Amino acid sequence: MTDDSHFGRLLADWSDDQGDKSGFFPLGQGMDSLGARLRMLEKAEKSVDLQYFLMKDDTAGRVMLHALLQAADRGVRIRFLLDDIFTEAPDRNLMLINQHPNIEVRLFNPISRRGVRLLNFVGNFRQANRRMHNKSFTADKAVSIVGGRNIADEYFQLNETAVFSDFDVLAIGPIAREILRSFDAYWNFAFAIPIEQLSSEVPAGTLDQERALIDAKAGATYTRVYEKALQSSLLQELIAGQRSFFVAEARVLADDPEKLENEIGIEHRKLIGELGEILRGAEREVTFISPYYVPGENGVELLRSLSAKGVRVVVATNSLASNNHVPVHSGYARYRKATIRAGVELYEARADARSKSQARDQAGEKFTLHTKLILVDRRYLFVGSLNLDPRSIDINAEMGLLIDSAEMTGTFADTLDELIHAMSFRVSLNAIGRLEWRSMIDGVEVVKKGEPQAGPWLRFKAWVLRIGPESQL
Repeated sequence: MTDDSHFGRLLADWSDDQGDKSGFFPLGQGMDSLGARLRMLEKAEKSVDLQYFLMKDDTAGRVMLHALLQAADRGVRIRFLLDDIFTEAPDRNLMLINQHPNIEVRLFNPISRRGVRLLNFVGNFRQANRRMHNKSFTADKAVSIVGGRNIADEYFQLNETAVFSDFDVLAIGPIAREILRSFDAYWNFAFAIPIEQLSSEVPAGTLDQERALIDAKAGATYTRVYEKALQSSLLQELIAGQRSFFVAEARVLADDPEKLENEIGIEHRKLIGELGEILRGAEREVTFISPYYVPGENGVELLRSLSAKGVRVVVATNSLASNNHVPVHSGYARYRKATIRAGVELYEARADARSKSQARDQAGEKFTLHTKLILVDRRYLFVGSLNLDPRSIDINAEMGLLIDSAEMTGTFADTLDELIHAMSFRVSLNAIGRLEWRSMIDGVEVVKKGEPQAGPWLRFKAWVLRIGPESQL
């Protein structure tokens, strides 16, 4: 059954044409992805359900709050689930929108608001360390966005000092209800706490007065950002029906929230277990894109086994200079030689890399890879929140989509191959077994003998942080 809403009718028309298959469209540019979310909020008539790891008190965060309030004013029911640990949006703002009769905010596994936050985290480390890393956005149970982006400027090309390369997919069809079932599992879990139970920063009855301040602060910014997003040729063409979705079967791969209250064990690694079956069945090629790559011995062995049966294996991750988490790089560095010796093509993103969408005046920005993608045999594409590290696999909860589309994956694989070569260093071993980094920059081959583009202090920090426990990376 579909509801009588703009997206509900769109879903009904889609189902008449495509049956049980869903439609997918890649969102590789941050402004396209933000524009798609704002457009969904603008057109939603019944419900919007959001689930994110973090939200910042920046332009993207304020614009999102403004858009949520506008949708709620039209009668749209909003459910907003945020993990608490790295969310910087003030409790006051979240409490404020929670007062709206059509908005409900819950924080997942929240840290106590009494006393010093850091001490509260350390004092309850065993539980506080387990986080919900899932990311999804669904309107009217019909259209969804799933991928790696959180709600902050760097994910949507709004940050003036850093560029995050990230990836989402826009999905329409039956898959949206499957995404919503995953959302409901977390929304109804015991760790999802209504925000009014945590904080009393905003007294009851102040919504009208404070709303004027939000509108004054975010209204003009919302208009400017949304207008910029709408100028995107991709979004315009989607709205006009000039772009086609990739039609495919797909399924949600997601950890159960129970993973976060149990001891770490293989029986609770639902997502990685299902994904592992697909990977072990690969016959031709597998490409892993992960900002944080700490494979462990088991991960290296999987890559070795794939390579041994003739599968081309590509791994692309951050370099030390492009990584925004130095301790993770320290953990990854232990496995570089083993990964290469396993027969893998290993690439590290250049901190000065530039995508085709960036202007010359952005040349001072640091490039960071945040995309989380796995491509298998030019048939399967997995996109979601999963990093290839112990934290994602063992500690946190994750979710994503496994899309079975040779057309979409094959087309994307060719583009991805080009981008990896153009924006990365190929890491290899020389004749005496030492690491080398090679890249074509402005038509000239550049060869580095040490961590490229990283200064002495950064290299020293990475060396010192190798003492950290790998299980927490």
